[in-house]
Amino acid sequence: MSSKTPRLFAYVGTYTGSADGGIHILKVSKDGRELSSTGHASQPKESGYLAYAASTGTLYAVNERKTDGRGPVEAPAAVHSFTVNQQDGSLTPLGSRPAPGPFPTFLSVSDDQRRLISANHGSFEHVEHVVKGRDGEWTVEYLYDDSSVLVYDLGTDGAIGKLTDVKVIEGHGKDPNFSPQAGGHAQASPHAHCAVIDPSGRYLLVADKGTDRIYVYTLGATLELAFTHQCAPETGPRHIAFDPVSGNAYVTLEFASKLAAFAFDPRSGELALLDEVTSTESGHTGLNEPAEVRVHPDGDIVYVNNRGEDSLAWFSVSEAGKLTRQGHTDLAPSLHPGVAARNFSIDPTGSFLLVADRPAALVRSYAIDNETGALTPLTEISIPEPAFVQFVELTG
Repeated sequence: MSSKTPRLFAYVGTYTGSADGGIHILKVSKDGRELSSTGHASQPKESGYLAYAASTGTLYAVNERKTDGRGPVEAPAAVHSFTVNQQDGSLTPLGSRPAPGPFPTFLSVSDDQRRLISANHGSFEHVEHVVKGRDGEWTVEYLYDDSSVLVYDLGTDGAIGKLTDVKVIEGHGKDPNFSPQAGGHAQASPHAHCAVIDPSGRYLLVADKGTDRIYVYTLGATLELAFTHQCAPETGPRHIAFDPVSGNAYVTLEFASKLAAFAFDPRSGELALLDEVTSTESGHTGLNEPAEVRVHPDGDIVYVNNRGEDSLAWFSVSEAGKLTRQGHTDLAPSLHPGVAARNFSIDPTGSFLLVADRPAALVRSYAIDNETGALTPLTEISIPEPAFVQFVELTG
């Protein structure tokens, strides 16, 4: 083990929007009070999600887009890999692989199994096909983009290898529903929004907001379905995070504007609902869609960012798994839930967190009170169109 003091970096995935996209590299002081830019990787342009494999020193990124059909003009939807320089944090491209299914939106890495998993959201678009029915009458059928979960092999150097499995999610929720997304058709088809590995490393949990389901797969070269939890209609499970102490799982319900707590059985992969609470402050009116969920490394404090209320809120958890909202800090006003602060990350020590506040074009740092979970502003740095923050500790 290295005797050198770890140095902390944050990699910020960004969208094109009003800027050029790519990945920005920040050097971060150990107390979160200083953020300094040290570089920028121009590809992939739509770096909406990042993941890091410490065993190989490899950073992974999605190119969150839909391929341009036959003969794409832009690079196709893909997952990318970079070797992280262990001295200065700079990135060297290691390669990329196509991502079957539009808009890859979430990545998880299994160091133990050397696998990379991508959840591909799909779009809300449909194609109207003209067909002749069995009765000879002409009618139409509606086809929607697939949503998929991909499993890639990883080389000993961290390079992305071949696809070993693809799961195409099937079904749909209530269509049309009350959500204004896609004019009420946000559940016309599946939309896998996360694929999270449980603390044991045995299971992969996929939240599909299009079917109101959480799928639990046994993780391997192929995914075997172990359990399915059907959430209430029109709730839209989006992201999942595990408490490292209790082993409970917490889920943001995007359409219902709620946070849910689940007991998770690491033997069977089964989920049991413990509690559900509204993610906003009492009295909030208007549209709100919670996005990211994170759990403090010490457990029992859960953070959620709200798009609409435009807040980063924290919740305490009782021994019985009951959730209580304790406070929040305001973020920049969103243009709408799709253009809002959508991600934040807690540093490895649990002493501060960074928020990708997209409407403000800022990455903001907040100190964490380890007793109450309360947040205190520390500093900020200008980053155009920030979408995701990934912490990496370097000891080289």
